[in-house]
Amino acid sequence: MRTPIALAAALTATAALTLTACGSGDASRATAGDEPVVITDATARNRAAAVVLDTPFAKPDLVLTDTRGRRFDLRENTKDKLTLVYFGYTHCPDACPLTMSNLALAYKDLSQSDRDRLRVVFVTTDPERDTPAELGKWLPSAGHADFVGLSGDYQAVEDAARTVGVGMEPATKNKEGKVTATHGKTVLAFFAKDDKAHVLYHGDEATAEDYAEDLPKLLKGQTP
Repeated sequence: MRTPIALAAALTATAALTLTACGSGDASRATAGDEPVVITDATARNRAAAVVLDTPFAKPDLVLTDTRGRRFDLRENTKDKLTLVYFGYTHCPDACPLTMSNLALAYKDLSQSDRDRLRVVFVTTDPERDTPAELGKWLPSAGHADFVGLSGDYQAVEDAARTVGVGMEPATKNKEGKVTATHGKTVLAFFAKDDKAHVLYHGDEATAEDYAEDLPKLLKGQTP
């Protein structure tokens, strides 16, 4: 069962984020840029699926391309909607498809009217391979056909991710030729009432049941 933990505050830009390459088991470190970032302590990461943020932060100013090849302004196109944002990539062997699947299971339990007030957005951290067309093939099977998939300039994605405390690094190839993309595994819940993130879910901890329990509350602008 998830136990929400209040986050004391957003840390300064000098804080470091711990990242994990999906499927590799190797940890690396990345230092944030000029924007505030959010990080939880190790105990919170290991024991809680959700963190309620003491200091909500704004939805990233990010314009990319959706799976139909159309311009998608994250702030404008999700305005007045509960918006769940996840940064990942389609070739991820574990965390990304699991997270999308868990969200899809909870999403399917919602009424149509609740679905209309919710947007689930998957932003690729590997845009070179994850073209809009590739995202369009992967996302309905990994998650749900209603979910939004976005691809575009890598640097724009990285800059936007850092403003909400999600670290990432460009995709790299190891000696065996395996390509991995390193990224933070968090789902950010931006409330419809103010377009700010009030809750952060740890992708490795949050289950479909956690999302199913929390979504009705989040849709009302309530923290879990």
